[in-house]
This record gives sequence, structure tokens and C-alpha cells, in this order.
Amino acid sequence: MTENARLLLTALGGLALGAGTLTAWRAVLPGEGAPPCRPGMAQMARIELLFGSGRKGGAAVGEVEWQGFIDSEVTPRFPDGLTVLTGYGQWRRGDSLHKEGSRLLLIWAPRAAANEPSIEAIRNAYRARFEQESVLRVDGLSCVSF
Repeated sequence: MTENARLLLTALGGLALGAGTLTAWRAVLPGEGAPPCRPGMAQMARIELLFGSGRKGGAAVGEVEWQGFIDSEVTPRFPDGLTVLTGYGQWRRGDSLHKEGSRLLLIWAPRAAANEPSIEAIRNAYRARFEQESVLRVDGLSCVSF
């Protein structure tokens, strides 16, 4: 076998291996080509919003204020349900470490572009109402069953 033929076969073999690897890798990524859910489950969008509770000046967003925010901003936009987890977070800015209480809002909803304005309205309302620099957003897909 000539050197050129050997190189061609090596290249074709590498191409086939790469295509198979790419297909296997893509199969585990969420999205349009995501594997179907198990029987009895449905695929839904999972939206995670992380809210810091510290305000400028040191005061924290209290439970009554938080519940008022949920009642006025979140529930009207996602009336089918939500979950809130309370915790603590920290981040570094320059040489200083900042720590504060936090709340993680979890919403499972049908995958729909119509949800986008609602999510952004919630984030913007919290930033404005409680003097926050940001509200972390994480999007994903989940297979759910009720």
C-alpha cells in the first residue's frame, strides 16, 4: 500500500470515528435532539433563578418582602407552581469575599418562547425592588412526572 493510500485510509477512519463521537456526544446534550423521556414523563423547561438577599447598606430582604415579591411578580406569571430553596452564597470581587443569604427559585414550565418575557420581568423587578446588581439565571431541560 502506498503512503498516500495509507494517509487517505487513516483520514477516512478518523473522520468516521469523529462523526460517531460527535453523534454520541450530541445525544446527551439537551435540546431539540435530546433523547425522549421515559414512559409516563414529559420534557419541560427548568428555570432556576438565584436571588441574593443582601441590599446596599447591609439590610437583608426579609421573609415578608420576599413573599410579597413571589405573590406579586412570580405567581401571576407562573401560577402552576414553583419551589423556593433558601441558602447562602458567596462570590469574590477583587480581593474581597462577599457572603449573603440567597433564595433559589425553581420553575418547571412547558418549553415555550412565550415564557421568556415573564422570566426577564421577574429578574428586572427583583433587581429594581431590592437594589440588586444581578439575578442569576440557569436554563435546562428536565423529564418530569407528576
